[in-house]
Amino acid sequence: MRLFGLKNCGTCRKALKALPNAEFIDVRADGIPTETLALAFKQFDEKLLNTRSTTWRSLTESERAQPPLELIVAHPTLMKRPLIEANGTLHLGWTDATRAALGVD
Repeated sequence: MRLFGLKNCGTCRKALKALPNAEFIDVRADGIPTETLALAFKQFDEKLLNTRSTTWRSLTESERAQPPLELIVAHPTLMKRPLIEANGTLHLGWTDATRAALGVD
């Protein structure tokens, strides 16, 4: 199981605490593997882009007009988090549905 997120993100820390065996990958420091990002974008489409982040707010209108996948590659912190890869399945966010799917209370 791999958890993609930011080490200073409170939601990512909650997920890591509940999933102690997950490998943590800091998207700011380590990036996101291209194939994982492509699969996540195919599954979640524009939901993968976090338009509430401070990074998003700092972008110009012309930057925001770029395709979402290009934006996330250029600015990994724009990815909604956490992105969890477990048994070949991707989960986005630390929602009730994600916790249920992973068997976490």
